Amino acid sequence: MSALSIHAGPKALAHLTSQGLRPGDIRLVPGAAGGPKGLILHHLDRQLFGEWLSDDAPDALHLVGASIGAWRMAAAAMPEVDRAFLDLAEAYILQCYDPEPPRKAPTPRQVSSRFAQSLADFFADRVGQVLSHRRRRLHVLTARGRHVLARETSPRRAFGFGGLALGNVLSRRAVGALLERTVFSTPGEPLPVRLDDLPTRHVQLDEGNFLPALQASCSIPFVLEAVHDIPGARAGAHWDGGLVDYHLHWPYAGMSDGLVLYPHFQRQVIPGWLDKGLRWRHCASPMLDNVILLAPDPAWVKTLPGGKLPDRNDFVRLGFDERVAVWRRAVAESERMAAEWVEWLAQGCPPERVKPL
Repeated sequence: MSALSIHAGPKALAHLTSQGLRPGDIRLVPGAAGGPKGLILHHLDRQLFGEWLSDDAPDALHLVGASIGAWRMAAAAMPEVDRAFLDLAEAYILQCYDPEPPRKAPTPRQVSSRFAQSLADFFADRVGQVLSHRRRRLHVLTARGRHVLARETSPRRAFGFGGLALGNVLSRRAVGALLERTVFSTPGEPLPVRLDDLPTRHVQLDEGNFLPALQASCSIPFVLEAVHDIPGARAGAHWDGGLVDYHLHWPYAGMSDGLVLYPHFQRQVIPGWLDKGLRWRHCASPMLDNVILLAPDPAWVKTLPGGKLPDRNDFVRLGFDERVAVWRRAVAESERMAAEWVEWLAQGCPPERVKPL
């Protein structure tokens, strides 16, 4: 049974068939939101960013992420990349948000405070090195609230996200009425993907807004508090970037050159978080024609603890020690994905191993 499933759009498959695949072919790597599911990519991330994706290529390599994807992509731009991913997995697995008595669940403020400290400890004095990486350009996504969601209060949040969910069923463009995509980017070459589907603003990442932007990108509504008034960005409440760009289903095919390599935890590239239950928005589109997607094989996933990927429900379903053990076992098992990727490369990237998106 294979652990790794390789998928490609028509343009990417044609490239693989005629030229194989080299690190310099890759211009952009997306990182999806999805919380603990991203842990299954741990060993693949270490191999890709620590070994295969050489920094010798002349062109910029764009790393784009929302939520856990933003944290992963930021780790990929750190010095000592392999150590960064080891530390990320450990920090994520050991998260603990015990409620303060007599509450049965932690408050959003409590979770936000502890998570902010985790990010500060993780990046410590290395933010400047991420911002100035010679080749790797980081882009962190947040969803800035508009109108009723411009500031966070309990009534505004409930009313705004309720209306957002209803509007999104009718049209994804309705999301833009209440949420604005904000792209925080390190200095250098701009993002090579044109984003005109929803209201979008671009902000330069710097020492003053790096940690707030990253925390906002991970701030799930009702679980964490929004991050307000991030320096350099338009005033307002910023939430999880996955609300707008859950799996970054973007018009990559419009890039002027290069391929997109997408290490993902599933085959489907779902546009926004609110589209999870809307199956008709889970299909591939021509926008993904130049994408190579690496994902765990669904049959192999069934062999993992609980027959599934780690997910946020495990925080409630499992005790701390059991959850840590289950997640560590899943991460250990995921080494097979990286090994199969290396084997595929060594074999010359045989296209018969590749499935359509």
